[in-house]
Amino acid sequence: MAKTASVVLTQNLSDTKRTTSFNHSANDDEIPTIDYSMLICSNDPDQRLKALQYLAYVCEEYGFFYLVNHGVPDSVIERALNGISDFFNLTEEEKMDYEKKDSKDRIRWGLGFSPGDHEAVKREYLKVLPHPKFEGPAKPAGFREALEDYYQRDREVIINLAKAVSKTLGFEENYLEKEFELETGADVSAMNVYPPGFKPNTQIGLPAHYDPGYLVSLVQNVNGGLQLNYKQKWINVDMPSNALFINIGDHVEVLTNGKYKSPMHRVILNNEVRRVSVATVHGPSLDTFVKPAPEFVGESHPPAYRGMIYKDSLEANGYHEIDGKSCIAQLRL
Repeated sequence: MAKTASVVLTQNLSDTKRTTSFNHSANDDEIPTIDYSMLICSNDPDQRLKALQYLAYVCEEYGFFYLVNHGVPDSVIERALNGISDFFNLTEEEKMDYEKKDSKDRIRWGLGFSPGDHEAVKREYLKVLPHPKFEGPAKPAGFREALEDYYQRDREVIINLAKAVSKTLGFEENYLEKEFELETGADVSAMNVYPPGFKPNTQIGLPAHYDPGYLVSLVQNVNGGLQLNYKQKWINVDMPSNALFINIGDHVEVLTNGKYKSPMHRVILNNEVRRVSVATVHGPSLDTFVKPAPEFVGESHPPAYRGMIYKDSLEANGYHEIDGKSCIAQLRL
């Protein structure tokens, strides 16, 4: 392995102040908020209908939103984020047990560098495949269990969201579940740590990209880093406390023939604090053939995407879930 630089991570996440501090210009336009309790749990039919109508508007107009009142306890999220931080605090020798050797490894660790400078680490990452069968690192003690607890709760929320999204499209609630064969859906959790203190010309922690899958969920320890491209301008993601960040994935864009779009986003390095995040791409089954559904294709709306097996679309993208160029560009006609 080529010489790498180590990232020292010792601060407990609960001691880190939520903040926004970076130099890349972006707007602070409001990102829509979806109330999960009204959408899924309300006993008031009118309230649920209004929540569904608003979700439909948000998915079509934005493709991303904050999700509040989702039921995942703060303590579960904090344990997972602290566990991620503890993993990145392991010695490089310990982390080398999980060094990426193949893009299809079920657990893979690696470093991202500044272009042309393999001494300047922009980020450190750990990727695991939590579904259909959960797998996670054996070290540090308790990390695997904390991550699995968070993931299982997060997946339950996402499955319920998929039912709601199905309804917004005019289908029965199990539409996406059937179309994407979610019982054997291939999910990927990508954990990243971004060190502070970079100069402005090296501040891109993760270049602009799109995400595969049907829905993507994210939690982080601090605000200040994630930006979304909306109507040709970058806006900051300043998540409310206790919220999940959700965005539409490429394969919902394909299925709906562009009605719901996967948003472009990037990560800017925070100048002052270390940012730790976990983004989970919730995907179809690897063998699922995804193409524009007939309901979204017509004389005035011809197919805008070619169909492809989900596994093949990931392979075409080099299995670079989350941190690579989107497979959506290869699917557009």
